[in-house]
Amino acid sequence: RHKSVDFARESAEVMRGAGLDVLVLPKPLPTPVLAFAIRYLGADAGVMVTASHNPASDNGYKVYLGDGTQIAAPTDTHITQHIRAIGAYEELPRNSDYIVLGDDIETAYIDAICEAHTPRTQAITIAYTPMHGVGAKSFLAAAERCGFDQIHVVDQQREADPNFPTLPFPNPEEAGAMDMVLDLAAKHTADIAIAHDPDADRLAVAIRVDEGHRTLTGDELGCLLARRLLHDGTQGTFANSIVSSRQLGLLAKKHGQQWKQTLTGFKWIGKVEGLAYGYEEALGYCVRPDLSGDKDGISAALLVLTYANDLTVQGLTLQDEVDGLAKDFGVFATDQVAIRCADSEHVHDLLAALATARPQSIAGLPVLATRDLSQPDQDLPATPGLVFDFGPELRILCRPSGTEPKLKCYLETHVPVTTSIMQARIEAAAKLALAVNDIRSLMNVLLIDSRP
Repeated sequence: RHKSVDFARESAEVMRGAGLDVLVLPKPLPTPVLAFAIRYLGADAGVMVTASHNPASDNGYKVYLGDGTQIAAPTDTHITQHIRAIGAYEELPRNSDYIVLGDDIETAYIDAICEAHTPRTQAITIAYTPMHGVGAKSFLAAAERCGFDQIHVVDQQREADPNFPTLPFPNPEEAGAMDMVLDLAAKHTADIAIAHDPDADRLAVAIRVDEGHRTLTGDELGCLLARRLLHDGTQGTFANSIVSSRQLGLLAKKHGQQWKQTLTGFKWIGKVEGLAYGYEEALGYCVRPDLSGDKDGISAALLVLTYANDLTVQGLTLQDEVDGLAKDFGVFATDQVAIRCADSEHVHDLLAALATARPQSIAGLPVLATRDLSQPDQDLPATPGLVFDFGPELRILCRPSGTEPKLKCYLETHVPVTTSIMQARIEAAAKLALAVNDIRSLMNVLLIDSRP
């Protein structure tokens, strides 16, 4: 990102001026390398200057604690209080005698994430893009170590470029963001296409199907990775956020493992006691919680490639595994509705209007229960949001976006497989479309009523 080196240098100088020992990574590296390095080096905290998948004009500052997890309440409030008490930034003492680390940190990270993968003979064709970010070198080196040395890379997006010249928005979730890697996959009839966001902590995957390539949803990939880990004997607590699929709970229960839902974000998922695996629907996956408590798109990509490769050797595909989940648990389908508001205050006004209105039914289904997430309970800390429960068939959760003035509504429907998987998918899609239409209509009315 523009000015990232300057921000990192100034941060190091101010910390060193405060008497702290400071270790600086040697070059732009994926965020998962920093999260790994905290535990590996025994550091007390870590900082990554990154705007992740935000627009090119943005930059940001991600802070980790010594356990390798992101800061969460009340630590964030304590930091803010200290910042306010310090005084003028220009008057702070500085010292430039910090230590710049060598490339052995990246090597140690690659060694660690590859240790669980016996090198395979490559049986799949792979297309890849780092989306003008910093993930390519680390990922390709790790993939080669695991036996995947033939990977087609989108040349126009291979090198890091803070202007993201081929992407209107460098987020693999956005429509059109994966067009170039999907075109490359089509050209080479690739079995799998993968994309990292610019700092490589998120992962998107598309698989080859009869009609071309289909991008997996975050929940589909999240449950597939859990299926593989459980099949391999992974034990512990499987966790995802409250806006992610409930299917993970059924999958964990089938294998005799615990399941926990957390508030949104890996700052909560990473802190789950006994975490064996965690994911959230926004393309974040933690498959190696022993290495760090944050999402890691590179180690997750290695697991995806190994999974797909092993299936191909058996004459199967990842789509077969998706179908296997449907046979076991029924079809889960998800969607989102985002309502943009004038500012964050208007978002909270809209949420308050929704809490007052409390719909009686959506998509022809009666609301069986409503949960106000601002009221803490034994499961979750208090957070703004509402959950509408329609029984096993439908759930809708509404919460303010953490980064934009939007009210986001997450919808999940479930249809048992009684006749065929295809029929269940058709029913789920129809039910979900009706629910999306109803919630949009309701929100548009409330948006007018809540406007000052």
